Amino acid sequence: MEIERKFLISKDCLPADYTSYPCHRIEQGYLCTNPVVRVRRSDDDYYLTYKASGLLAREEYNLPLTAEAYAHLSQKTDGILIIKDRYVIPYENGLFIELDVFHDTYEGLFLAEVEFRTEEEALAFTPPSWFGEDVTYSSLYQNSRLSNGKVSI
Repeated sequence: MEIERKFLISKDCLPADYTSYPCHRIEQGYLCTNPVVRVRRSDDDYYLTYKASGLLAREEYNLPLTAEAYAHLSQKTDGILIIKDRYVIPYENGLFIELDVFHDTYEGLFLAEVEFRTEEEALAFTPPSWFGEDVTYSSLYQNSRLSNGKVSI
């Protein structure tokens, strides 16, 4: 079960040191958006992911892929491949902020996600002051929606 909240981040509000944290280059595309079936490359790891419907909480299953399988499947995705750098920033109470810095089609888009163990924990979360609008309940900023290449930022 994936339980997460998502926030827009203004470029002017990014922490000055965010690039000093661990970073992963992510490339992902969608074979289907309803239900969500995604292929992802994260550095040198490859996955096929199924996500059930939902915004705050939803089931998620990851299956490892080989580089060859990823290359084959990524050619079959609908829409664009999303490319982003994900910075993993430690936060309070054992939580981590995953700061996504988008490239190419969505250059200039910054989103922060925080994953939680329970929905109660997610709902009680007070974001840091540099977070912008809470877009957890907006499907507009789901990567599967962004993959159509038609979302204006």
